[in-house]
Amino acid sequence: MTAIMVSTMVLCFALTISVAVSIGLASILGIQASNAHMLISVKEMFNAINKFPLAAIPFFILAGNLMETGGISKRLVEFAKSLVGGVQGGLPMTCVLTCMIFAAVSGSSVATTFAIGAILIPALIKHGYPVTYAAALQATSAELGVVIPPSIPMILYGVSAEVSIGELFIAGFGPGALIGGALMLFVWAWCKWKGLGKNDGDGRLPVGKATLQAGWALLMPVIILGGIYGGIFTPTEASAVAVLYALVVGMLIYREITLFNLYVILRKSVISSAVIMFIIANAGLFAFLITRAGVPEAIGRWLEEVLRSPAYFLLGVNAALFLIGMFIETSAAIIVLAPILAPVAQHFGVDPVHFGLIMVVNLALGMITPPFGVNLFAACTVARISLDRIIRQLLPFVLVIFACLMVITYVPALSLALRDLAFAR
Repeated sequence: MTAIMVSTMVLCFALTISVAVSIGLASILGIQASNAHMLISVKEMFNAINKFPLAAIPFFILAGNLMETGGISKRLVEFAKSLVGGVQGGLPMTCVLTCMIFAAVSGSSVATTFAIGAILIPALIKHGYPVTYAAALQATSAELGVVIPPSIPMILYGVSAEVSIGELFIAGFGPGALIGGALMLFVWAWCKWKGLGKNDGDGRLPVGKATLQAGWALLMPVIILGGIYGGIFTPTEASAVAVLYALVVGMLIYREITLFNLYVILRKSVISSAVIMFIIANAGLFAFLITRAGVPEAIGRWLEEVLRSPAYFLLGVNAALFLIGMFIETSAAIIVLAPILAPVAQHFGVDPVHFGLIMVVNLALGMITPPFGVNLFAACTVARISLDRIIRQLLPFVLVIFACLMVITYVPALSLALRDLAFAR
């Protein structure tokens, strides 16, 4: 059954059939091969999306679209540009910094790609950056949307591995700052080498004026994160608060959202949410069948037997997760693998919160690696180019993120120091 499912999925991928349909078709053939009842497909697909934390996905997508249309994203870009836009390469650095701020609200890398990319990709092209570079930069920077809390994959890991979501969120700030800082340093060095971005400071607002202009936008992550850590609302409820705040600011304060805009935003959000939930539903069925066949357990036992030291275990897991993340949607991979790998990691003495950050950062790489990186599709849609054109520009960014992943993996204090300080008894 497993061989039929995997071979069918790979064949469908090769034929460029959509991810959700490929996974669903492979699952249906797997059910037929195992002589199981077809009703199991309906049951497991429903179970895959019938989880309260997943309610955050449509809300965060809607919040991101409201921020984009309501002027919040634009003001965050101006604020970030006022801070770092004055140096050579300041515009790419602005892209990274804006995504870091936006990530503290959206929880979704795809929403970040669309909301920030719609503003910065055209700006980067206008300032002389290649369109392929602009798309690759935006796709990579938006990955911070799932590393800096609140994060949908962190919520899924916490539920799947029975780990405190609050601890995961606090632990995510260190890795998020590392990746953001490394990306800004890299794009600055790249612009220096290529001689680009010498006029990036044109039109930059003074810091004070930009801060005042973006005041309501900057207050948004303070309310969302403060409410979560203050125990006022759960991470899922925070997504609904983000929607309400973005709606009030966009319609009543900035007054950039009209009733017609609202219809367009809701329609766009429904379509985006439906696509993602359909992928998760099919991935849930696939995960159920694979788990039923004993594949994850076999992999876990094999890793435990072959990779006998914590260092080798983490290296092997990172290699496996990197390959898995290229072909399986991040949320689905976490739902399948977290319950299997987290206990094995604890056996090797790896803190489950630290291991959760490793999984999230590694699988987030799948969002920017071909053939099925969702951020790549989103960035290419905004830039109006084909996926194959940005691969060359993408490779250095992948290497930067992978280097950060190695630091996160083998320096646990980067993730756990803030957690230990915050939850010290």
